[in-house]
Amino acid sequence: MFVRINGELTYLWRAVDADGNVLDILVQSRRDTAAARRFFRRLLKKTRAVPRVIVTDKLRSYGAAHREVMPSVEHRSHKGLNNRAENSHQPTRQRERAMKGFRSVGRAQRFLAAFSGISPHFRHRRHLMTAGEHRLEMIIRFTI
Repeated sequence: MFVRINGELTYLWRAVDADGNVLDILVQSRRDTAAARRFFRRLLKKTRAVPRVIVTDKLRSYGAAHREVMPSVEHRSHKGLNNRAENSHQPTRQRERAMKGFRSVGRAQRFLAAFSGISPHFRHRRHLMTAGEHRLEMIIRFTI
């Protein structure tokens, strides 16, 4: 995903686990192999675990960085496989519109790092609950 910060185009790198929880976010000015390598290394350092599978879009720099940083991990790159990550971008887009864009790269990084940790707490699986269960769950989550 990309965002405009003071008219400049910057790219939002996001790692999402199998449940849709955001593991890490990084704002960078490029989408080349060095940027992908930096993001993969940051992700490995932050999570302290090597993933079993990596699913990305078809950007070629992911493959090159994957071969350098974690060659033993399976890499899947197909049209619809990364929908979980794409869907996790939607709340960020909504916040970006509400804030009328971000003013600086550092501010965007700080906001998105905090927002990605808090927002899943309030976006639970509503379609699996009755209305009463949903109200009770929201009361509990707001109390926490």
